[in-house]
Amino acid sequence: MLFQNCLIGAISLTNYFHVTDQFNWMKATQCIRDLNKTRFCNLLNIQDQDYCYPNVLKNTDLNSNLGSVVEDPKGCLQLCLKEVANGLRNPVLMLHANDNTHRAFVAEQVGIIWVYLPDGSRLEEPFLDIKKIVLASPWIGDERGFLGMAFHPKHKRNRKFYIYYSYMDKKKAEKIRISEFKVLASDVNKADPRSERSLLELEEPAANHNGGQLLFGLDGCLYLFIGDGGKAGDPFGKFGNAQNKSTLLGKVLRIDVNGKSPDGKPYRIPPDNPFVSDPKALPEVYAYGVRNMWRCAVDRGDPVTHKGRGRIFCGDVGQNRFEEVDIIVKGGNYGWRAKEGFECYDIKLCYNSSLDDILPIFAYGHSVGKSVTGGYVYRGCESPNLNGLYIFGDFMSGRLMALQEDERENKWKKQDICIGSTKACAFPGLISSYNKFIISFAEDEAGELYFMATSYPSAYAPHGSIYKFVDPARLAIHQNFSFLLNITLTWLPCSSHHNPQVSNVKVTPTKGLVTYEVLKPGKWLMIPDTRGIRWGLVMGYSAFTSRLLLQIQPA
Repeated sequence: MLFQNCLIGAISLTNYFHVTDQFNWMKATQCIRDLNKTRFCNLLNIQDQDYCYPNVLKNTDLNSNLGSVVEDPKGCLQLCLKEVANGLRNPVLMLHANDNTHRAFVAEQVGIIWVYLPDGSRLEEPFLDIKKIVLASPWIGDERGFLGMAFHPKHKRNRKFYIYYSYMDKKKAEKIRISEFKVLASDVNKADPRSERSLLELEEPAANHNGGQLLFGLDGCLYLFIGDGGKAGDPFGKFGNAQNKSTLLGKVLRIDVNGKSPDGKPYRIPPDNPFVSDPKALPEVYAYGVRNMWRCAVDRGDPVTHKGRGRIFCGDVGQNRFEEVDIIVKGGNYGWRAKEGFECYDIKLCYNSSLDDILPIFAYGHSVGKSVTGGYVYRGCESPNLNGLYIFGDFMSGRLMALQEDERENKWKKQDICIGSTKACAFPGLISSYNKFIISFAEDEAGELYFMATSYPSAYAPHGSIYKFVDPARLAIHQNFSFLLNITLTWLPCSSHHNPQVSNVKVTPTKGLVTYEVLKPGKWLMIPDTRGIRWGLVMGYSAFTSRLLLQIQPA
């Protein structure tokens, strides 16, 4: 927009030449034709590497004004959104390949994965289309379908990735399958559909609680988050599936995909898995007592101290009363069905001395929401005020929330996120509303956060969108911070006797621009190296350049 406005202004000035000086009009017109939008935008860009993580936290001038997002009187964090994609059929995930291409891979519940380029455009052909295999339905809220995906840590070299989906076998049994695929060697934007290698298949007793998260930990192992089998109250057996370590349902599994087991399994069991020596437990089990963990993520860690790096956060969907957020630890028992949130669900199991459960870091009642959607800890560059906040939401209520760790009190404090409660959200490109049903959260290669939501939660309804979080106070400029605009303003040549009366021109700012006053005007002249310069008139015309120094004064 700024480029277009400047271009229009320059063209308006040339109209003066057209009347008074045909030669100057021709020269100015040619100059405008040669003006390049990309070069213009590059000149406007502030090339200050210190202003991004991690350097922003090491610079005292930039760092002293950081810390908290702007809050409204009720303590609600005020953020804005940018819609980056729409028209998707229940987008269940968006992830990157960690290959420096900054592509986004977006999966629809029906079984199609799309590639979005850094400029926001979507490739016409899907990355992978397995909708003929995936078991999905048009029923509202159906939990079956394409559910998870993860790229191998060495994807750039081995081209491998992994997916998690529902399917029906030849005997009409409903199952979940975790498979390995490869990307075509000839096209990094296309998976080879014939390369599928099934790693694990589990029969599902019911259509709900299918889990669906796949992720690689910092240890290089693949973590699988499996639901308890469905129905209500985990009614399977004496203790339910989640407390029974001899079944894979209701568990967090950990496997090594870089080899095969001696017993022929297409993966290895990490030797340090917590229950490898327990004859009553399956060796894949890493943690148990899980109901239906929907969306988990690995914390990148603080960009300076690396604190928190490698922690795995999960949202575990509750039964009748509570939703919870957990941090996964080796061998941990997360309580279900003995507990729901912090409270007892099954009294007999709840007071069993052998339970030894790990409490959630946060739980909320169903007056707030009835289906938690796990999110991410923000570690991006664009919104440093959000650093360290765990951002998540609720599928049913559409509420967005953030948790901040209080190390002194050893607990996490919750704040609601309010979208559009600040005037900054009216700026071009930003929006202040979103679809209600929050399906999933995402992190791009740079660490910026997104979420996916739909207005109609059916796998076949094209009403899903992807939104990017934007902190309207993200610049967090220090009170005494000055910066040099990287702009060179060159006055178009004009004859001494035909100087346009610029002082009489009335300028009206276009919508979206902010007016300001110059407090300390000044002019400087730069001479390259130690050499001098010669100033003279060329063909009777003169020119000058200037640079602007803006002292930013907080409102």
